[in-house]
Amino acid sequence: MKKYRFIAIALGIVLAGALVYTVFFQAVTPNEKQPEQKLQAEFIPTAMAQQTQGALITLPRPDTDGEMSLERALTLRRSIRSYTDEPLTLAELSQLLWSGQGITNERGFRTAPSAGATFPLELFVVVNNVQGLRKGIYHYLPAQNRLRLVDTRQVERDLARAALGQTMVSEAAAVIVFAAVFERTTRRYGVRGERYIHNEVGHASQNIHLQVAALGLGTVVIGAFRDAEVETLLDLGEEFRVLYMMPVGNI
Repeated sequence: MKKYRFIAIALGIVLAGALVYTVFFQAVTPNEKQPEQKLQAEFIPTAMAQQTQGALITLPRPDTDGEMSLERALTLRRSIRSYTDEPLTLAELSQLLWSGQGITNERGFRTAPSAGATFPLELFVVVNNVQGLRKGIYHYLPAQNRLRLVDTRQVERDLARAALGQTMVSEAAAVIVFAAVFERTTRRYGVRGERYIHNEVGHASQNIHLQVAALGLGTVVIGAFRDAEVETLLDLGEEFRVLYMMPVGNI
């Protein structure tokens, strides 16, 4: 009897060990690991040494199903003018730009409505302190979810002076600049199209304002600046007219 009891105990130990191995080491099968590996392969940040003028920087994929409710974001939305020196992450910047002008379906429609789908708005970013990006002026390319490095000049202080000395422009981690190509809309709607463009920048900026609230960041909308001075400083091209600026930072 003792012999059989010993065999039963030994067999029980072997079975228990097999069960532990299955639970802790094989609970995730190779097929279940593939999505994680795929996500890691989807975003490879561009090395800063490769960020020269004209370089394209792929942004992390934006989150389209966040945890905060719209109602909560509306409640938290405030104009905030003071920021810490903590940098923004590239993922946060991607989320903000997508919320303003990101493409949301296969027909090219965006997060903000546009009269006749003419899409006159273009977003530029003055980067002061964003992880993984060198300082400079960038252009957001929504179709590719990329940034194009337009200029490596550091213009934050001059931009603040052009914004009538509003220091949050130079203290923010990034400044989102809303520019418009008016001809895209006015050639269809005439002079009335100018009103539509001003409506549209309100839609897009409120989207970013709510996204900022959802991310626990701070921003304020700036419309007080010397237009010609800002446009000359940023040197975006004659077709672009700057309408709004939104400095964004941690709080």
